[in-house]
Amino acid sequence: MEPSSQTDLIVQALTRAIVEHRLHPGAKLAEQALADHFGCSRTLVRQALYQLSQKRLVTLEPARGAFVASPSAAEARQVFAVRRMLELELTRAFVHAATPAHIASLRAHVAREQAALASGDVPGRTELLGDFHVLMAELLGNEVLSHVLRDLLARCAIATLIYQSSSAAHDSAAEHAELVDCFATGNVARAVELMRQHLDHVEAGLNLHQPAPTHDVKTALAPA
Repeated sequence: MEPSSQTDLIVQALTRAIVEHRLHPGAKLAEQALADHFGCSRTLVRQALYQLSQKRLVTLEPARGAFVASPSAAEARQVFAVRRMLELELTRAFVHAATPAHIASLRAHVAREQAALASGDVPGRTELLGDFHVLMAELLGNEVLSHVLRDLLARCAIATLIYQSSSAAHDSAAEHAELVDCFATGNVARAVELMRQHLDHVEAGLNLHQPAPTHDVKTALAPA
């Protein structure tokens, strides 16, 4: 396997693990352990970790190594602010351009979300609920936007793990179904408003006033 392909594989695997909450915020990403796991050199692992740091999914600390990012409440709010800027315009463009095939693709995706919810597949539903938004960009043929949304949604997954007060997965899936029904009518204004409400609901489900968990022993044991 070519080095660039191996690096991409590591980036994709770690991103998926973070998005699916199998790697928690603050978790240390030891280069040698990852090299052993992927059967490659530490140099390739280091390249992958650097790429992830550029996406703000990993933080690189001098003399300490790499860690899964622990976004602050302020950063979580900023991510949602950017999502609104992008996704409200995406919604407007999608409804204008939507074909019956596009609507059918989204309905099939929502059905997979609901199946994951019914089966209790938490990693699957986490990925599918985020991919709904990416799929809209992909159906429009906008690869740049789909990549940007994937990065933002990965960062949302970390914020959700830290700050979400209770699972809103069922509500999100129901709102996705409602959005698709609206897209099918061609009502642009209503679709944009529904998307705004949906993003507001997801953000409102995060308790951004609670402190993020710490992985530093001295901080964890300090007097309150």
